[in-house]
Amino acid sequence: MKTITIEGVLRTEHGKKAARQIRSQENVPGVIYGGAEEVNFYASAKAFKPLVYTGEFQLAEVAVDGKKYKCILKDLQFDKVNDSLIHVDLLELMDDKKVVATLPIKFTGTSVGVKGGGKLITKINSLKVKALPKDLRENIEVDITNLDLNGNIRVEDVKVNGLEIMNSPRIPIASVVLTRQLKQEEATAAKDEKKK
Repeated sequence: MKTITIEGVLRTEHGKKAARQIRSQENVPGVIYGGAEEVNFYASAKAFKPLVYTGEFQLAEVAVDGKKYKCILKDLQFDKVNDSLIHVDLLELMDDKKVVATLPIKFTGTSVGVKGGGKLITKINSLKVKALPKDLRENIEVDITNLDLNGNIRVEDVKVNGLEIMNSPRIPIASVVLTRQLKQEEATAAKDEKKK
């Protein structure tokens, strides 16, 4: 799995004034929690970009004050006016502690319904899971090869070893629907059948 390395600096001063000072130097304050201690730090806004502006699930290795913390992104805050990143929350991964993470879905295969002229509609593109850090992965593969016209793949159809899926089991992930052209062809065929 891809890991982004971030060089952080331990924060000694806290409060709004200190945070504004950090941001004025193109840095972003952040916190690492979930481990033995909470770590308040800051790093350059550029260092966070590959972690924040991506659809991929990645790990972050943050080096602060001579220590390295293996983390996942938990929360972000953006400025309401200029949309710049103003705060990052990271969750430290502990080998024996399950974490909740959102993993993107990667669809594999070509649906038989699509081959038959249908259109693939994806309803959700990520799943919320609970797992030990060793079981986390870049994405969850969902095979759509057997998905037929008017068929659905639901959350309950996805089975992945080591991951407990937190989404409601009945939520559809993807479906194949009739395209307008296919509906017109079927209607024309039905009319022709009546004429005979």
